[in-house]
Amino acid sequence: MNTHPPQFDQAAFHNSFVDELRGEDSLDLRPRQVAGVHYSRVQPTPVRQPRLLAWSEELADFLGLARPDEQGPAVEALAGNRVTDTMKPFAARYGGHQFGNWAGQLGDGRAMSLGELTARDGTSWEIQLKGAGPTPYSRRADGRAVLRSSLREFLCSEAMHYLGVPTTRALSLVATGDVVVRDMFYNGNPQPEPGAIVARVAPTFVRFGNFQILAASGEIDNLRALADYVIRHHFAELGEPGPAVYVRWFEEVSRRTARMIARWMAVGFVHGVMNTDNMSVLGLTIDYGPYGWLEPYDPDWTPNTTDFGTRRYAYGQQPQVALWNLLQLARALVPLVPDPQELRAGLDLYTSMLAAEQLQLTRRKLGLSALAPDEEDQALIDSLHEALAASEIDMTLFFRHLSQAAPALLTAPAEQEARFREVLTAAAYSMTADEEAVLLQWLAQYAPRLRRETRAPEAIRTDMLAANPKYVLRNYLAQLAIEAAEVGDLSKLNRLMEVLRNPYDEQPEHDELAAKRPDWARDKPGSATLSCSS
Repeated sequence: MNTHPPQFDQAAFHNSFVDELRGEDSLDLRPRQVAGVHYSRVQPTPVRQPRLLAWSEELADFLGLARPDEQGPAVEALAGNRVTDTMKPFAARYGGHQFGNWAGQLGDGRAMSLGELTARDGTSWEIQLKGAGPTPYSRRADGRAVLRSSLREFLCSEAMHYLGVPTTRALSLVATGDVVVRDMFYNGNPQPEPGAIVARVAPTFVRFGNFQILAASGEIDNLRALADYVIRHHFAELGEPGPAVYVRWFEEVSRRTARMIARWMAVGFVHGVMNTDNMSVLGLTIDYGPYGWLEPYDPDWTPNTTDFGTRRYAYGQQPQVALWNLLQLARALVPLVPDPQELRAGLDLYTSMLAAEQLQLTRRKLGLSALAPDEEDQALIDSLHEALAASEIDMTLFFRHLSQAAPALLTAPAEQEARFREVLTAAAYSMTADEEAVLLQWLAQYAPRLRRETRAPEAIRTDMLAANPKYVLRNYLAQLAIEAAEVGDLSKLNRLMEVLRNPYDEQPEHDELAAKRPDWARDKPGSATLSCSS
């Protein structure tokens, strides 16, 4: 019996989305308004010279796939040049609110799903190629993606997984050998860039916008069919679909969304473009575009230049935006429930769940258990956020160095101020005496609270280190990997892949990858600011 895992081009796909939902099979790829369906069948557009740049070994092993050679049939399938007999490529139809405004039909304009694979544990995972060519939803675009954005998506998907944040995954990064022209900041300066394709992976890529377009178009039968499909395949524990189950399903979507947002906030992640079409019904981080991590802690910071005017999607706005997006999903589901007021329970659940999750996660980051009243610890946390926001403190470094300092804060009260100043020195980009005084004032509240804990100092330190990553995918690190990859050097990409698999480990040989953002990266395009450009 052959026990070797198959190559990607030999894997057996199944196709529940295509087989169970309504689609158009014309393979007409012209950009147009599509009505009455959930998806359009498509064909990838071949690329000139596909070549494997990166591969997620752990995800591939989970899916039961063998690592392909740099070139060959498997990589041709990962680039869309080879469509096997069991694949049924499709582009999903959806709409959405972009920056708060209804945008009408959007859809998979540069992504197409090949079908689903069964993982080693029996679960089903959809494989989607991003950058594989035009679809009916491409509008005026070419359906391609550049190496710059593709490498960022590949790296960040996997980095977020290892941080413990709910996310889509990435299986492979393939260079196409073609050139794609992009205007990175939409400022009239288009440039040719190398093209690439990411194979991204999730149980499903259904978004809030898949339901919104059906409700907006009055396609109630299709709306119900999509809800039934999602519940049967991804929320089967809720029972057979029907009005009561639709309400419980919305509550579960709200709960998962709260969990995702709480984890974004805990690690300082900023998505950058939280349109409703970029919100997964599974509560997964989806569509990595102009994302970033807080370096100086600033609730008003966004990496997305398109959002500089209103900062709608800034770090501190993410919890409220997710609630607004859930409200739009609830409105789309109104035709399925006899009493729309029942959907309010899901919105209320999101609010309460988010508050509870954020409190729990931040307590862990600070080495605290729930022995004090919630109100007391929440006041301590709020005062910390205010103090951090008033100065240029690197969020990741602050919490990591605070973890290392915790035993001294617990056992040597006379030295607590000196130890805390060391934390600030390690984490601050700049700091005035007044800003330091505010943080020292917070320390005077925190240290006595920490000393009320009954666990051993080293146990508290260990728990804090497990909650506060040393390594995150800072934009300047991604940009350095991009610049190297564009000239054929994959060493920086490979090193980041290795380090980000264990973000909570010390890995002292890679200390420079945990350093503060250098001055040269403060305003450099790609290292600080990005756009929605692919």
